[in-house]
Amino acid sequence: MASESRKVGNEGAPLLRRFGLVQATALNMSNMIGVGPFITIPLLMSALGGPQAMLGWIVAVLIAIPDGMVWSELGAAMPGSGGSYLYLREGFGRETFGRLIAFLFIWQFILSGPLEIASGYIGFARYTNYIWTGMTQRATLSVAAAVGVINIVLLYRRITSIGKITVSLWIGTLLTTLAVMITGAMHFSAARAFDFPPGAFTFSLGFLFGLGAASRVGMYDYLGYYDICYIGDEVKDPGRTIPRSIIISVIAVAIIYLAINLSVIGVVPWREFVPWDKHPESAFLVSAMMEKIYGTRMATVFTAMVLWTAFGSVFALLLGYSRIPYAAALDGYFFKVFGRLHPTKRFPYVALIVLGVISIICSFFSLDVVIDALISTRILVQFIGQILALILLRKRAPDMPRPYKMWLYPLPCLVALIGWIFIFATTAWPVILLGLGTLALGAVFFFVWSWYTKRWPFAFSVSATVD
Repeated sequence: MASESRKVGNEGAPLLRRFGLVQATALNMSNMIGVGPFITIPLLMSALGGPQAMLGWIVAVLIAIPDGMVWSELGAAMPGSGGSYLYLREGFGRETFGRLIAFLFIWQFILSGPLEIASGYIGFARYTNYIWTGMTQRATLSVAAAVGVINIVLLYRRITSIGKITVSLWIGTLLTTLAVMITGAMHFSAARAFDFPPGAFTFSLGFLFGLGAASRVGMYDYLGYYDICYIGDEVKDPGRTIPRSIIISVIAVAIIYLAINLSVIGVVPWREFVPWDKHPESAFLVSAMMEKIYGTRMATVFTAMVLWTAFGSVFALLLGYSRIPYAAALDGYFFKVFGRLHPTKRFPYVALIVLGVISIICSFFSLDVVIDALISTRILVQFIGQILALILLRKRAPDMPRPYKMWLYPLPCLVALIGWIFIFATTAWPVILLGLGTLALGAVFFFVWSWYTKRWPFAFSVSATVD
């Protein structure tokens, strides 16, 4: 495991374990909720052309719960910085196929991680349009970039103070979502919320692909239930804290998402923002909802709360994701410079800055492109790969200490696997090609690198010749 090979010193000193259950749950939920439900409801409804698209939420949660159990078992058994990188490497074999899979994960993550963070920057900038009316495209991009810079600055500090910032942002997130749900409940119209168009549930190939698109948006919003796994070296009592924070986060956010979705479409008729690209107000839909009920002044106050929530999400994302290349660098799977800790504040500052800058660059693309790209590049290696890694570890290392063992194994693995395959298979073919092409290019670099450094799979042939 990663911790076994790390030495004490500037580059390998152990990180401080400061995240308890409250901080861990706050980190996950801030990541999950963020700006997602406030910017993706129009995308979700447009996927199937009406409120029947809420089936996408259901499919997404049916994937997130069993997949969260996969993360829980792996995270509790191997609580180290890097999360998926560590699980894939150990599951497929540290010196054999695990090297390839771990390398491919880091390879795709350098793009998909910043894409996810960038989606939060984009959402922040879009809601700023409600307060700053008449914003130009250039101004919108500038706002997204400025938020990215502020995020880097706030995270450039010791983990002890970051835990307090995380909880503060989480409280703001809960207050924002609570305001939406209470407002929606007070003005809810069932006739408006369940105004299904003719033939809404008629099964066809188009319906299947539309459901896949809705589920993809739903999964994007649920992403983050595992964020605490990326900073496993900084978690107190990880065998208990990690699984509990994941399960609590998934269940709580599933309820919150359903309530938010119903609150919005129960007040604002879905035909007013579907399709999303034909209605400019879809960029700040929840602000428009508040204006319809309380007027412009209160809607402006609420928009500020949404901006707070959006920032809480990208803060949690960059915090967790900066630890992944750090862990890989310590173990010799990535550039050594990424393994450096700040000499006094003890955090991976190089990884933080690099991922932060790439995220700012990615925020210059459109939201729908960013979401499709980040999902497609992650599914095969990270999510499906982890399911297979857990199964392999169950067979090869049955005596490994497992503070948490998946309930009803292997049924949750199979459910999550089928769900991820469905989402990937119903993605537009150019996006599928992007995901496959990214991995193919990564494999080429891996084999060239391995040949040059005389490591697996070429190390065996070299040693055989010497003998």
